[in-house]
Amino acid sequence: MVKALEEVLKNIDDFVWGPVMLVFLVGTGIFLTFRLKFYTWRNLPYAVKITLSREARTKGRGEGDVSPFAALTTALAATIGTGNIIGVATAMVSGGAGALVWMWISACFGLSSKFSECMLAIKYREVNDQGEMSGGPMYTMRKALKNKTAGAVLGWLFALFAVIASFGIGNLTQANSISEAMNKTFNVSPQITGAVIMVLSLCIIVGGIKSISKVSSIVVPCMAVFYVIGGLIVIAGNIENVPSGVAEIFKMAFSVRAVAGGVGGTIVASMMSGMRYGVARGMFSNEAGMGSAAITAASAVTDSPVRQAYINMTGTFWDTLVVCTITGLCIASSGVLGITDASGKAIEGSALTIEAFKTVLGPAGGWMVTIGIALFAFSTILGWEYHGEKAVEYLLGTHKYNMVYRIAFSLVVFVGATTTLSIAWSFSDIANALMAVPNLICMLALSGEIAKDVEKFQAELRRARG
Repeated sequence: MVKALEEVLKNIDDFVWGPVMLVFLVGTGIFLTFRLKFYTWRNLPYAVKITLSREARTKGRGEGDVSPFAALTTALAATIGTGNIIGVATAMVSGGAGALVWMWISACFGLSSKFSECMLAIKYREVNDQGEMSGGPMYTMRKALKNKTAGAVLGWLFALFAVIASFGIGNLTQANSISEAMNKTFNVSPQITGAVIMVLSLCIIVGGIKSISKVSSIVVPCMAVFYVIGGLIVIAGNIENVPSGVAEIFKMAFSVRAVAGGVGGTIVASMMSGMRYGVARGMFSNEAGMGSAAITAASAVTDSPVRQAYINMTGTFWDTLVVCTITGLCIASSGVLGITDASGKAIEGSALTIEAFKTVLGPAGGWMVTIGIALFAFSTILGWEYHGEKAVEYLLGTHKYNMVYRIAFSLVVFVGATTTLSIAWSFSDIANALMAVPNLICMLALSGEIAKDVEKFQAELRRARG
């Protein structure tokens, strides 16, 4: 029964993540980047600067529920997760070392997608009966698209897919990754791990966005710094292999014919497989184009949708261009890509990243990756609960059932901790694609409005800079 389900999900996964989806996803990012005159690239230093400023941590500028920085870290809590550790390793095994390059490329254009969806979500957000901000692509579609029928249908579909995705990318996969890592490193049973994270999740989730954001604004920066420092130590320890590793990454990324990588050992891949897994896992990691981060962005205290969108846009930068790069370079420089287990099967997922860290840090490397997975994945569970909750609120037209969703979401954490990895990953990939389609359509339809607002804000920036 399980084998049959795995096969069905794999076939659906291969279909939805075929060439059409890849072109649609990256193509939208490319189109928006050009339409916005590359301002998302040109203003990235400005965006990073205001993200790290004291102003981003205050609530004195506009309306909203949480500070601009808390909104970003809550969104990052949902994005900096297993995709940064396990997703990168999986992509490099399935698509070759070159998959990392395609993760970078998709992230660069994903900056514009992330910016656009967040800006629109803040612009068209509304206040619910509890006095909380509610926003996201579903509200944008319903209120901003000229064809109200199409907007209502797309908004409903997005919200439905967001709920499904919250149980996939935001729950099953994360809980599964925590339990697998804890079992392999510390020999803790999946049942015990599942029970612990289920209880911890519920304790935080019942407090809503303010409780989640308080935890996220502390945990996310600390865990990111912790992992990045560990990764840099591993890269420094294998520094003599970095040049050849990077060369092999680019060679495999643009090889039309299937080739075996020098750093990949038994890994044989072509440009198309690298592109397929790189873009898919890159999107799984940073969620640019999915619209999920826009739901959290709508909760930020701000008087400028464009300014807050720039802050939230940096999530893609931190997630993929920093954290995923660290993981990829650790794997490429350590010589572990392509190694096999006793049965002859290529080692992948968390086990591969652990092996990379062990080359320099020994057993402590395995502990570091395991702790990183646990923290990253747990924060993702918290962030995605909020995304799913707001989607449920939109579908039902009321916040009255939010607590029911919170409890159900927490219970599913236990299920995810005891579900096989292939089922969890396939389910998540499918949900991602379904969620992205209506969001990408909406951004393309409103690209002119986005460009107009960006140009207006750019004029303000010029005056401020003197």
